[in-house]
Amino acid sequence: MDVVVTGRHIELSERFRSHVAEKLTKLEKHDHRIMRVQVEVESERNPRQHDRAIKVELTAFSKGPVIRAEAAAEDKMSALDLALDKMASQMRKAADRRRVHKARTPASVGQALAGMETIAAEPEADETVVEHNVGPISVTGDGPLVVREKSHSAVPMTLDQALYEMELVGHDFYLYVDKESERPAVVYRRRGYDYGVISLDLDPQA
Repeated sequence: MDVVVTGRHIELSERFRSHVAEKLTKLEKHDHRIMRVQVEVESERNPRQHDRAIKVELTAFSKGPVIRAEAAAEDKMSALDLALDKMASQMRKAADRRRVHKARTPASVGQALAGMETIAAEPEADETVVEHNVGPISVTGDGPLVVREKSHSAVPMTLDQALYEMELVGHDFYLYVDKESERPAVVYRRRGYDYGVISLDLDPQA
């Protein structure tokens, strides 16, 4: 397993890099297919964020889906341990979910969406709404607004595969293209192993 360690706004010693590589070998007992782990260590420049001064992000690449975890702490050793624990937990939960989810997976996105209603919240009549622009985006209410853009390549997948990959990245939602309906969809976590699905109907004339 290759380990690549990079730092942002921080100098990393060879001793720390060796410590990281040694720590990450523990992940192989959870997933023996891991080929490379990318470790990014970032220093927070805001002095008021001293309890989150160092952020560590782990990204594991294997023959299966990409697995990602991050954590922040006062020092880089603590942040590394927290991120490592999160990644190991995600691997264990994904394995547990594979064992229990198959019998509970809806037959299709359409069935998972049956009976769902979209409710749009309207502002109160006497409520004062302030709008301002942040770049090309019109923002209602108080800011600040921080936009972080990410673009990922994707192939159509089943709902079961989307749930599996959501567990591996440790998020509460996962955006994908449904293999059966060929529509964009989002699966999200509700409670325990209870999930919801939202998909989009593509209307070229809308």
